[in-house]
Amino acid sequence: MAVDVNPGAADTALAQDAHGREGSAPRAVLSRALAVPLALGLVGLLPAVVAAQPGDGVRDEAYWLQLALTAYAGARLSAMVLSRQRRLMQGTFWLFAYVAMGVAPLAQAVLGRVPTPLVGPRADLTLATALVLIGCVVFDVGALLARHRPAVRRRRVARTAAVSRRRLYVLVVLAYAAGALLIAQLGGPAVFFTSRQEISESIAASGVSSAESEAGSAFLRGFGTVLPLLALLFLTRLLLNSRRARRRPGPVAAWVGLLLLNGVVNNPISNPRYWFLTVVLAFLFTAFPRSPVVYRSALALGVAAALLVFPYMDRFRYDEGGYRPVESASIVEPLAVKDYDQMVMFANTITHASTTTGHSYGRQVSGALLFFVPRSVWHGKPQDTGIRVGTWMGTNNANLSSPLWAELWLDFGPFGMAAGFLALGYASARGDRRYAALTTDSSRTTIAAVAVPAIAGYSFILLRGSLLQASGRIGIAAVCLALVTTFREEERPFTPPPPSPSPPRRRP
Repeated sequence: MAVDVNPGAADTALAQDAHGREGSAPRAVLSRALAVPLALGLVGLLPAVVAAQPGDGVRDEAYWLQLALTAYAGARLSAMVLSRQRRLMQGTFWLFAYVAMGVAPLAQAVLGRVPTPLVGPRADLTLATALVLIGCVVFDVGALLARHRPAVRRRRVARTAAVSRRRLYVLVVLAYAAGALLIAQLGGPAVFFTSRQEISESIAASGVSSAESEAGSAFLRGFGTVLPLLALLFLTRLLLNSRRARRRPGPVAAWVGLLLLNGVVNNPISNPRYWFLTVVLAFLFTAFPRSPVVYRSALALGVAAALLVFPYMDRFRYDEGGYRPVESASIVEPLAVKDYDQMVMFANTITHASTTTGHSYGRQVSGALLFFVPRSVWHGKPQDTGIRVGTWMGTNNANLSSPLWAELWLDFGPFGMAAGFLALGYASARGDRRYAALTTDSSRTTIAAVAVPAIAGYSFILLRGSLLQASGRIGIAAVCLALVTTFREEERPFTPPPPSPSPPRRRP
């Protein structure tokens, strides 16, 4: 990968308009117009509305720490929305932190209700809230270190990871094959528009998975959803960058077909809500890489969608007989009784570690990294962290979250957790800077121009956890990226030079 000589080059390029003038007046005016209401709304108004709700919550140390965490995450999310640069990875981190670790736990603290029982003392919830706040601050420190890192001289010619067009077409063929196999195994396209419960039953009936192991089901659904998505993203970038590709019927027809295929295998009815959110954000950030309107709208509207729409998007998780809607006139109550269990599960993880074997010192992370090793070979392979804590709690719910804070704390303790978020903040800032540099003025389809939007969208799943559940699709995506990556200049078809004009003849 190339090493940037000037870390601020991408910022300077983005701050200049097409004529080289510093700053763009309409964007600056828009930022100033949005700054005050957005900051007041995220930092003050929304937390105040939640805090003013009647409830049985206790106003103790955990409550005030939660209020401080919500305000801090709201301030940082406002800064991401109003930034001149498109900070995809940092922006999605703060969107998750504000909603899932800020507003939703604040509503639970005010109402005195949680979606998952708190099995330990309230002191563990206080410690969990403090650790989440520390992780957010350390994430900011890592991003600041990436911004002000010293310049490094280049000792060799930098090479940018780009997309090989020939191997991209191979990926497109594999994507069609994987999607068709998934549709055939489930019994046709119609089942993808029923419910996730019926899809699970169809997979069980096909014999791909069993009660002892769901590895076959995970690989089938992983390849059948990840390959079509990545092929669509790469082909989108190719059509945006190449006028020649847009004029050829083959790539355009392949893109239309992939769009229809993703509409079947990656629709919101047959997939978890976090995965559908990954698909939408990855496609938007890939198709509109230089649009500040799309970037700001995705973050700003993401807050409203997460609070108002997301709790009700589980409508298709079960069939008609199994669906139990939440009947409430308050917009705050669904946040306290559904979905957002990240903070309380972190507290339960702390209680679990203190009452059982303590920290696992990398064991849980090793299980996520070696997810492809079957349990028949690795007999002591660690369980999914959410399932492990849920089994210890005595619950039968296997859909329990294990946020990244809990994963790092369980394996490496508070100092290891802080080091992990320091590295995450640094990597996110470097990835955002690389993405901005390669999409500002580039006619080449680079790996970062697609990988960064995909990682930004998938970060909701990684932050929500658990890592073992999320690692399967990461491994499949890594194989796809390795397939299409090249560091050589693409060979262009030879065009003979125009014939030189013959010299004029002299008159005798």
